[in-house]
Parts: sequence; structure tokens; C-alpha cells
Amino acid sequence: MGVDKALLPFRDQTLLARALETVGSVSGRVHIVGPMKSYGKFGEVIEDIYQGCGPLAGIHAALCTTGTDLNFVLSVDMPLIPSDFLRWLISQAARSSDLIVVPDALGGQQPLCAVYRRAVQAFAEQALQAGDYKIGHLFSQVPTRFISESEISAAGFSPRIFRNINTVEEYDALVRAETAASEDIPQGGRI
Repeated sequence: MGVDKALLPFRDQTLLARALETVGSVSGRVHIVGPMKSYGKFGEVIEDIYQGCGPLAGIHAALCTTGTDLNFVLSVDMPLIPSDFLRWLISQAARSSDLIVVPDALGGQQPLCAVYRRAVQAFAEQALQAGDYKIGHLFSQVPTRFISESEISAAGFSPRIFRNINTVEEYDALVRAETAASEDIPQGGRI
């Protein structure tokens, strides 16, 4: 992206503020995983123990400090995830004995919009120590429930909610789509 995408504007707030608000509406305790110097002014920060090892290191760090069994992980680059979906996903995880509950939608698994039980921390630590930084590799090592796109749709959620932003082009396209959608709403109307 060339810039810190967490600070990009979307719907009158930054992507980070949107993620914090969405998760905060479901959970009483929300943490930002990243560098303190970058995000300390926005909320409670957890820094990676294994620096430079990607998102798995962030999940590991969060699981090292959590006091709860079920832990929701949401990347800031998924601004269309609604809080109702988070509630639904957490309820699926609470009814499951699996250690990870991850949506499989929009063409692939969504490990940065998933629920991880605290016990995953030990497996993540082993992977990081072995130099295996792919989150998806954990799915074959621990009991994992994949929630299919059809289950997600049957629960009333569009796979579109998993649209994420990794490039300037994807960000621009999302902003254009949001602008066009808001212009199509009649005055006083609702979506």
C-alpha cells in the first residue's frame, strides 16, 4: 500500500477506528496488535513477541496476553465486517469444541476474521519457533471448524463482508463502491 492502511479513511473514520468500534460493540475488551509507537494513542496495544513474523506472530502475542478462552481476531483491512456477524461467529465458536473457527468464503479461508481459543497459543509458538509463519498451517495441526460460505449466507450474511484491502487499487475501488451506494439511497432512505 505504501502507507499504514490502518489509518486510511473509510466511512468518516479510519480503518483502525472502524475495527475497534465493530469489535468493541461485541466485546468489552479490545486490543490492537502492533507497534506501541504507532498505535498506543488509539487504545490498548499488544506488541509481537516474535517481531517481523507476520500475522501469526500477532495472533500468538494476543493469545499470550488474553484472559479469555474465545478470542476474536479481526484485521483492520476488512471494513465491511458487521458486528452482527462477529456475534454470530462467536456463537458458532462457543458451540464448538474446535480450537479455531474460521470462515471459508469469498474464495478462501479468512484467518484474520476468526475465533481462536487460548490453547492455540502453544501451537502458534511452536510454528513461529520452527520458522513456519503461515496461519493456515495451524488448521491442519489443531481441531479447526471451517464455516462455509453457504452457512454464512444461510445466516443472512453476504460473502462480500470479507472483502479486504491490500492494494491502493482495492482501496480506491471499495471507496468508489461505497460512494456510489450512498448516492443511490433516496433522501431519508435506508439500506
